[in-house]
Amino acid sequence: MNAVQIPNHRNLLPRLREAAINFVSAPASARPLACFRIGLAAVLLLQAAAIAGSLLDLYANLGVVQWSLGEASATPGVPRVSWLLKALAPLGASDAFCVQAVFVLYVASLAGLLVGWHTRVAAFLAWFTHLALNTTGSAGIYGVDMFANIALFYSVWMPVAHYASIDLRAKRVSGTPSSTARLALRVLQVHLCVIYLASGVEKASGSDWWSGEAIWRALTEPEFRQFDFFWLASVPWLAKLASWSTLVLEIGYAFFVWPRRTRKFWALNTIGMHLGIALFMGLVSFAALMIVMTGSAFLVSPEPRPGESAAEAPVCPPAVPAPAGPAV
Repeated sequence: MNAVQIPNHRNLLPRLREAAINFVSAPASARPLACFRIGLAAVLLLQAAAIAGSLLDLYANLGVVQWSLGEASATPGVPRVSWLLKALAPLGASDAFCVQAVFVLYVASLAGLLVGWHTRVAAFLAWFTHLALNTTGSAGIYGVDMFANIALFYSVWMPVAHYASIDLRAKRVSGTPSSTARLALRVLQVHLCVIYLASGVEKASGSDWWSGEAIWRALTEPEFRQFDFFWLASVPWLAKLASWSTLVLEIGYAFFVWPRRTRKFWALNTIGMHLGIALFMGLVSFAALMIVMTGSAFLVSPEPRPGESAAEAPVCPPAVPAPAGPAV
């Protein structure tokens, strides 16, 4: 009679612990984070160029929404342009001058972030001035501004300059793979999964996304309409299919973007969804930012290339297999 090997579970917990620790701290290249930095700065610079001509309408005291109305609903302690005006009013500064000064500093800090010049300072200034502008012109902001501010805040703390940056060329930072880069990437990845899962579950909790009504409204409302999609009324199944595909993509993102076999497929389809949002709804900045985040988080390999040396040894040494269990 053949001997039956009894599974040995004595080494299971150490292996699970090793896998969990290496998941968040095995040395990784900062390439994905550099792509995140460059893409984020590029998108926001293009957005800044688009709104530069309407700057005073959006943010000045006598713009579309007066400061007193916007600040009444603002969170206390959050920076706003009026702080600068109060500081410079004795010198004769106007609200228009303060808005323009904050905007120029914002654009300059984005340029520094783009090329990775004194990156941490540039990221902080970009985040702070972006937040001040958002608070001041709160009536005109939408999802992209919220996501952009979160991304800028991440850029302050993440090692986004440790690859393809002036700081790296000037040897102000190290380009060797590190545990910090791995942890930062995991934070970004998990946050994206939470965003898409929450969005998908919220959509699925109502009836509009099951009936296709949500897609119909998004494509035909004057605020978003780019093309004539009223013909969808004669093919309601197509609107339903688009709605259901969106639900599958967003809810499935948190589960299928991790396995290697489905990662590229899911990430590319998510990017395709955002390209559709840009093309058919005109939300170019929002779509571009979400494409940058998914592309850098899941399509750029963080694994060290040949010739790169790890800044730290692996946190957990390879587990030593335990002796096999007794055979019976």
